[in-house]
Amino acid sequence: MNPDQPIRDVAAHWAMRARDPDFDDWEGFTAWLEADPAHAQAYDEVQFALEEADAALELLPAPEYAPAANDNPPGWLTRRGWLGGAIAAALVLALTSVLWLSPGGSTYETAPGETRLIALGDGSTVELAGGSRIALEGTRMARLERGQALFTIEHDAANPFVLTAGDDRLVDAGTVFDVRLAGATLDLAVAEGAVIVNPSGQNLKVTAGGRAVRGSGGRYTLASVDPNAVGEWSRGRISFESASLAEIAAELSRATGRRFSSTDTATRLSGSIAIGQVREDPRALEALLGVRVRSADEDWVLEAE
Repeated sequence: MNPDQPIRDVAAHWAMRARDPDFDDWEGFTAWLEADPAHAQAYDEVQFALEEADAALELLPAPEYAPAANDNPPGWLTRRGWLGGAIAAALVLALTSVLWLSPGGSTYETAPGETRLIALGDGSTVELAGGSRIALEGTRMARLERGQALFTIEHDAANPFVLTAGDDRLVDAGTVFDVRLAGATLDLAVAEGAVIVNPSGQNLKVTAGGRAVRGSGGRYTLASVDPNAVGEWSRGRISFESASLAEIAAELSRATGRRFSSTDTATRLSGSIAIGQVREDPRALEALLGVRVRSADEDWVLEAE
């Protein structure tokens, strides 16, 4: 059995108990939650799975009940909300047993416009940007499958954190770093410490204030970056440097949850955009970037002026 399974079983148990309207052991729950960072991580995973189960249950038709005169609805119907939660928790118990026993570990995915903070058991954190997917294998190994993530890693020279992103292997050296994976393009920016890119290959050491970009040809371009700007998407802002309108549209779709598109790969722009402002009013891009923005069905199309 996976050594973490008992913790996750307890997390699912607490989640199910907390859904009972009569639950009052908040002191005991808090004590368990704070006893070990792994408890909080497991509980967060259970809650995420519960939300997924709740969404599935909402699609099911409500049970029919035709009361007779002066009849009271049965107890199971009046407590249907709690029962739905209990059923969802039971589903989570079954589902997470499969997921957590899987050799691939836990997988997290965000929808466009959504972000998620994942706490690892060793005090490290991973913040996942919108439209992203990552697989965690324990607390010291992960695989970014698509999108972007900000890593704040507790350094352990004897057991370094290793991230696989596309064909690249990134090894931390006491680090806060951001990684974006879009197709064949990998963009690494380091705010603190250092990251070693492909130790057995290129063996590039990117230190704080450094950036490494791998293009479609497999070549790496090294540049400098403001450490304070690394991971700024997590604070509600995204920046572009000589990006095409097509690239900007794709990033805006992922960051805001709105659908942007452009066929323009020639026009290249640089700038910084507040995500919230564009989410509320896509036409704000006209003043921010000096482009035309038009609505087409459910898309917002970006065009050069």
